[in-house]
Amino acid sequence: MPRTVFCRKYRKELEGLPQPPLPGAKGELIFETVSRRAWEEWQALQTMLINERNLRLIDPEARQYLSEQMEKFLSNEPIDRIEGYRPPEN
Repeated sequence: MPRTVFCRKYRKELEGLPQPPLPGAKGELIFETVSRRAWEEWQALQTMLINERNLRLIDPEARQYLSEQMEKFLSNEPIDRIEGYRPPEN
């Protein structure tokens, strides 16, 4: 049976990640407070931001920007959206 966490994004118990997604304290915090579902959604959004904004991950400012957007997304705060993007309808 997969482990569950109280997801800070969805504010309910959901399946957790199998391992910390990042090294260090930040990765451990995400591991303990973010669901697999929320993390997978963030990864898709992150990919879109990288591609649409032509971010270079070697650039420290780009990494900082993505880190800020990740925190906002996982905390249910407004995040930057890609102009013209419409999320799929459920």
